[in-house]
Amino acid sequence: MATTKAREDIKNDLKTLKEDLKTGAREETQRLKAKAAEAEARLREQGEELREKARGYYDDARVRGREYYDDAAERFEEAQRYVVERVQERPVQSTAIALGVGFVLGLLIAGRRR
Repeated sequence: MATTKAREDIKNDLKTLKEDLKTGAREETQRLKAKAAEAEARLREQGEELREKARGYYDDARVRGREYYDDAAERFEEAQRYVVERVQERPVQSTAIALGVGFVLGLLIAGRRR
C-alpha cells in the first residue's frame, strides 16, 4: 500500500509539473510575442526615420542639381553670345579658322581609317 501511495504521489507530482510547464510555456510565449511586437515597432520607427532622411537628401540633391544646371546653362549662353559676337566682328577670320579646324579634323579622322 505504501508503494501505491508513493506511485500516486509521483503521478500527482508529474501532473502538477506538467501543468506548471504548460503555464510557464504560455507565459513565455506571451512574453516573447510582446518583445517581438516591440522590436517590430522600433524597426518601423527606424525605417520611417531613414525614409525621411533619404527624402531630405533627395530634395537637397535635386535643388543642387537644378542650381548646377542653371549655372551651366547661363555659362553656355554667355559663351555662345561671345562666339557669335566675335564671328560677327571678324567674319573672314572666323571662316578661315573654322575651315582650318575642319581640315585638321578631317585629316585626323581620315588618318584613322587607313
